[in-house]
Amino acid sequence: MGPHPAVAAIRLAVRRVLHDVLTDLTVPQTAAGRTSGAGPRTAGSTAPLVLVACSGGADSMALASALAFEAPKLGIRAGGITVDHGLQAGSDLRAAEVVTRMTALRLDPVESVAVRVGRDGGPEAAARDARYGALDEAADRLGAAAVLLGHTRDDQAETVLLGLARGSGIRSLSGMAAKSGGPGRTNRYRRPFLQVDRQTARKACMVQSLPVWDDPHNTDPAYTRSRLRHEGLPALEKALGKGVVEALARTAQLSRDDADALDSWAAEAETGVRDADGRLECAKLYALPPAVRRRVLRRAVVAAGSPAGSLFARHIEEVDRLITGWRGQGAINLPGRVEAQRQGGRLVIRQG
Repeated sequence: MGPHPAVAAIRLAVRRVLHDVLTDLTVPQTAAGRTSGAGPRTAGSTAPLVLVACSGGADSMALASALAFEAPKLGIRAGGITVDHGLQAGSDLRAAEVVTRMTALRLDPVESVAVRVGRDGGPEAAARDARYGALDEAADRLGAAAVLLGHTRDDQAETVLLGLARGSGIRSLSGMAAKSGGPGRTNRYRRPFLQVDRQTARKACMVQSLPVWDDPHNTDPAYTRSRLRHEGLPALEKALGKGVVEALARTAQLSRDDADALDSWAAEAETGVRDADGRLECAKLYALPPAVRRRVLRRAVVAAGSPAGSLFARHIEEVDRLITGWRGQGAINLPGRVEAQRQGGRLVIRQG
């Protein structure tokens, strides 16, 4: 008799991602940094390490159990990291419990990492930044080939709706990528459960008798995502019928495909709109389709030092008006002390 269908579903999702990690490790590094950053493996080399980011909740515990089951069969070492955000009384004890649970699953190495959460961008964004910073540090230090994250299809639907509410364009509607990472670590983060619903993950924990922790922040109406999860999405399903989550997840994938194509077009177009000194020419920018032009502008603003996470559609629209609605207006102030100004038919973007 095989495993419970919920357990089989999470194991299959993880097995596919681990095969993908191994494939990336056999592909030589390219200048574009398309592999995971760990480089190719050779016979006799140390087995690759894959970490799971585990909060102790149902999604990440299901992921940890599936990784512990599948990794040894593929010659992969499986470890775990839990991040103590220090936002609740006794959070250090909770993190120690998660370490114990991951150790019981025979994950090794297993670590708890404490972080200090700032205030930039609001509590949710600040906690996320601190968490990814800790995961990056741990992955670098331990030489991990990948870090698995337990985001589910439900999380993806919530992310799409949040992007829609911000009015941030098609990239926000594309939600979370199955693979992501920063410079030099393009495919570090993997999300095996983006096609798995939250209930399946919870069921997998229940039938395996895995203890889980329900973070009270997930039900706290002070947090936007919590309100969306417990009020917004149920209201949409009541009004539109079941299937909203699946439809939003499909929207994310379709939007990501479109956004990737437009980003590629913008990268190619950017070289053609600069003069011999590398300055952006307003007339050539004006001739580009708006979707491509705004991406070129965003790339230029980020390159000048503006943090991508703080740069919203309204910022780019203001810069775009220097091209399409020029009336002699002054410099546009942007996040990161960057300013954009039109000078003699050129667009100058620099830190002030």
